[in-house]
Amino acid sequence: LSHPECYGGLVFTSPRALEAIKICLKENSKNEAWSKSLKQMWNIKPTYVVGKATASLVEEIGLTPQGEKCGNAEKLAEYICSREKPNSSALLFPCGALKREVLPTVLREKGIPLESLTVYQTTQHPDLQESLSSYFSQQGIPSSIVFFSPSGVKFCLQHIQKLSGDVINHVKFAAIGPTTAEALEAAGIPVSCTAGSPTPQDLTAGIHKALHAQNC
Repeated sequence: LSHPECYGGLVFTSPRALEAIKICLKENSKNEAWSKSLKQMWNIKPTYVVGKATASLVEEIGLTPQGEKCGNAEKLAEYICSREKPNSSALLFPCGALKREVLPTVLREKGIPLESLTVYQTTQHPDLQESLSSYFSQQGIPSSIVFFSPSGVKFCLQHIQKLSGDVINHVKFAAIGPTTAEALEAAGIPVSCTAGSPTPQDLTAGIHKALHAQNC
């Protein structure tokens, strides 16, 4: 972040990456440098994002997001390729350890340099199994279950299958986007709906339609 002159812009595909940036900027010396000059220097360059949540966090640190309506990494990659020239300065991509290779691959194929920097790790919450068990024992088996990430599928699905038993076949599974839907399908779970874009409104509409079809 201290060397905007080395990069052509920024790419953010998750709110967690912005949380890491905000932690970084909490240090007094860095915060001062960011406010005085670095923020303005980065603002001359594009800041590409996926989704409204990430876009709003980008605005909180004083930058102007682009591409928030793309909705997923594939569409964002296309958007970036339509705006960036091959062999220009690298785009800085703060990301998680579990990032997918879609965006880096598409940009690499188009000759647009991208420098990935791992800034957070996705791990299972220590109380996850206990929380799920508690919910199922108190509330029963839900009519629908929504997943927001492939890692959510990885960490939660086995517990949900065990808690639901044969009734799992009657549960409607929803996904926030195509990547999460693919993870569910790969695990043998039929996906009843995938949000058209990663917004509460689109997700709600999809779940409502899936449940209404079965009169749930």
